[in-house]
Amino acid sequence: MRLGELVRDLRVDRDYNPREIISTWTEKDLLDGKVVDAWVIIFRTRGCYWAHTSGCSMCGYVNDTAVDVSEADLLHQLASVLPKHKGQPVVKVYTSGNFFDDHELAPNARRAILKELGDRCEKVIVETLSHMIRREQLDDAMTYVDSLEVAFGLESTNERVLRYGVNKMWGLKEHARAAALVHDAGGTVKTYLLVKPPLLTEREAIEDAVRSGHEADSHSDTISFNPVNVQRDTLVDQMFKRREYRPPWLWSVVEVLERTRDLKAHVKSHPTAGGMRRGAHNCGSCDRPVIDAIEEFSLDLRRDFSELDCACRERWRAELDLQDFMMTPGDIGAILAR
Repeated sequence: MRLGELVRDLRVDRDYNPREIISTWTEKDLLDGKVVDAWVIIFRTRGCYWAHTSGCSMCGYVNDTAVDVSEADLLHQLASVLPKHKGQPVVKVYTSGNFFDDHELAPNARRAILKELGDRCEKVIVETLSHMIRREQLDDAMTYVDSLEVAFGLESTNERVLRYGVNKMWGLKEHARAAALVHDAGGTVKTYLLVKPPLLTEREAIEDAVRSGHEADSHSDTISFNPVNVQRDTLVDQMFKRREYRPPWLWSVVEVLERTRDLKAHVKSHPTAGGMRRGAHNCGSCDRPVIDAIEEFSLDLRRDFSELDCACRERWRAELDLQDFMMTPGDIGAILAR
């Protein structure tokens, strides 16, 4: 079975109300160098077309999408969430897919979202795959917002990692083209890179993230290193249950951030499910202070991690060697305890 077929067959379709958003909350982010509140909205759409066609090995966001969502449904979602705005100057718009896919988000619905949110917020951030974006869409979007940032899931600049680990067919070439379109239209670019895609050992994952960060730097205004978290009904989930995959250590995230401080782009990381078994974690006792330090680094509130330490850091270093020796990205402790 091909990787894409395996990823697709693991997906489980669920029934959701197409008139209800998935979620909304407020978090901290940077705007013009200042820490501000950012409003996050996840609209429920039909989801990413690639997830339905084949899908990425670590992505379970398709689990929250609806089978069919009309333009009227999206406008209803928008109307229902607007009263929840509390003056946040930044808004992040997620759809579990591609904001500039006309089949997922009808142009009229996209314009309504941009107009309503652009009237309320200073900066609007959206996500899309690099090959889904066109210049005319960007020009249209810029008429509704003061500042637009487009986030692209590049994941890695290594073609083999993308094809055989992530199951993604678009790499740095497509990312560079899309980033140039955004910059030419007056927007900014956020690049998502993975920390520990499936099939890579911990050491390989660190090196891949650091290399990818440097290779994507010239095309990015912000680079966000995303530690892989285990989402249900994904290939990574299956590997995790068989002890063939361990989410990255938080020490690995720290190592990546330390080694990419020389980038021109703003470097950040927000470990989803950090400190939990299915997210980036250390031994448990040091997880919270390390996660807090990563968040502070991402908000430009600290420059390094020199004061952080824990006894588990030596175990992390040992596992870097053991994973390479045993040629596995799995949890070495769990494997040896069998």
